[in-house]
Amino acid sequence: MFSAFLKRAGEQLKNELPFVIYRKPKESLVKGILQKDDQLHYASDYTEKGFVFAPFDKKEQTILLLLDEGLSADFEPKEPSVRTKDRLSREDVEEKEFHLDLIQKGIEYIIAGNLQKVVLSRKIEIGNTESPFSLFNKLLITYSNAFCYLWYHPRVGMWLGATPEILLRAENNRVTTMSLAGTQTYKGNDNPTWGKKELTEQQLVTTYITNVLENKVSDINVSNVESIRAGQLLHLRSKITAKYNNNLDEIICSLHPTPAVCGMPLELAKQFISQNENYHRGFYTGFLGELNHREEIERNRSNRNQENKSYKAIKIATELFVNLRCMQLKEGNVHIYVGGGITKDSDPKKEWLETVAKSNTMLNILD
Repeated sequence: MFSAFLKRAGEQLKNELPFVIYRKPKESLVKGILQKDDQLHYASDYTEKGFVFAPFDKKEQTILLLLDEGLSADFEPKEPSVRTKDRLSREDVEEKEFHLDLIQKGIEYIIAGNLQKVVLSRKIEIGNTESPFSLFNKLLITYSNAFCYLWYHPRVGMWLGATPEILLRAENNRVTTMSLAGTQTYKGNDNPTWGKKELTEQQLVTTYITNVLENKVSDINVSNVESIRAGQLLHLRSKITAKYNNNLDEIICSLHPTPAVCGMPLELAKQFISQNENYHRGFYTGFLGELNHREEIERNRSNRNQENKSYKAIKIATELFVNLRCMQLKEGNVHIYVGGGITKDSDPKKEWLETVAKSNTMLNILD
């Protein structure tokens, strides 16, 4: 039962031991990974097995939770979805002015020919008295199409989120990733008209991903651009698939961070962010997920002389998600992180309002 699942995770938290509980998009099964001690473990080459949590800055180490104990339970919501009416977050005049100035500085830097795109973000701090498990429960109810998670390590902290973006899925020497960029508020139309700024931004990400993968994979295929819904927001997405040969480490390091969370050219965009954003992103716009998990698939095999028999196929799969629409729970407060892609066609006021809309993903689950 799900209540027993949460109780076991709660015991882990009470004992100050690392754990993560999570549900993949469009699934009902909630999984948990519990580590038996409070040691910090790190992924070195992504051949390890467990659950990884990586920061935005790849110079910092990727944390690995060991799969010492696994949990799972089906989640069936017993209450209606949390109300997701758009609302303006508490506006701090000084914070707003800083972010508007930051965006304008980014636009000018792009027009001067230094960058094609840069992703600029901000942090919102709000008091909170709800338990992390109550917040996680609300995420599960409200965002069925997102990767919902609650992650904790006593030496690092606690993070919670509902992200719509896959970094990659790898299995049987096939890898799938996506180009996700461009944002507008959902207004009842699943296929709206998109502006030049959003279409250009999404194409920049697609081109970048295919270029960095070109010499590392084969048979690259890019799907048509489509609009996808994530809560009360819409984004542009293209799926990208390819074949690879045991070089998952190389592929992950090439994809992270993508222009969708950093910018182009990558290193210059990272430098601009570190010098101008005025805070440390930590795990925001990093990635997280299952690393080299064993999966069993039930199949039916027919035989002329026997009745159909089922058998299990075993595969090893990795599924990683970009850490967007997230918050950090810290000392009675929550830190909510939001941002947006800036190009030469950006309008600072519209970009500010986009971050306000994105902040509602987390604000809507807070009392």
